[in-house]
Amino acid sequence: MRDPDGLLSRAGVRGDPNRDQHFLVDDRVLNRLTGYLPEDAETSHLLEIGAGNGALTDRLLAVGDHVTAIERDPKMVSFLEREFADEIEAGDLDVVEGDALQVDLPDFTASVSNLPYGVSSEISFRLLPEDRPLVLMYQKEFAERMVADSGTSDYGRLSVTTQHYADVEIVENIPKEAFSPPPQVESAVVRCVPRDPDYEVDDEEFFFDFVKAVFTQRRKTMRNAIRNTAHISGLDDADAVVAAADEELMGKRAGKLPPATFAELATLAADVGRDDTDA
Repeated sequence: MRDPDGLLSRAGVRGDPNRDQHFLVDDRVLNRLTGYLPEDAETSHLLEIGAGNGALTDRLLAVGDHVTAIERDPKMVSFLEREFADEIEAGDLDVVEGDALQVDLPDFTASVSNLPYGVSSEISFRLLPEDRPLVLMYQKEFAERMVADSGTSDYGRLSVTTQHYADVEIVENIPKEAFSPPPQVESAVVRCVPRDPDYEVDDEEFFFDFVKAVFTQRRKTMRNAIRNTAHISGLDDADAVVAAADEELMGKRAGKLPPATFAELATLAADVGRDDTDA
């Protein structure tokens, strides 16, 4: 395996915290990452977002038949194309220059990535609907919110939305010292195994809008949160939703409701709280 410090030296770069650029340089962590993929994960085409100096790319090439690495920094793209010229020529690696939020994603079978933390949420919700196993590195605080259960302080919109798509768990906490330069925050690796939710959602877009809306007023009871956020959720008659819903449920706060309850409420809200023309 290529030495991450050697890769940085050959690239002639240093990480730039102002550009959300922190290179993972701990060999032990790098060597463990691909092992967090589920045992039955298909590795014929692995996707890496934020390839950087190629330290993780090198590990992905060792376990995958083909790797697509997306990198937005033109200087790093040029280095990757030089450093991995043989792998590119052999057809084992594609290096794509561009913003991972804008480029066309390949038909990948799994992704292992050290995400740029500044856009980790947006990238995650581009990847999760693809229904593929994911092993992704995040700011630890963000990761804890992804996996949080209802009734805990970390539980919120991110938890509900993430867990709609997959079973998620933190598989390793990563110290600051594993990066160059060290970031200000601790990091964590999250494994996402896709699965269908154990509830039905007729209108997924409205479900997400509804969850987003009520969590903007998480300190309010659901009764008040639904009434106060109709302009966000797209409800035409929030009072009708409150009247039709379980009275005890309306007295609870959003953070106490599991995803399945949100699904039931969103279905009810769409049925009684929206004009037929909105549905």
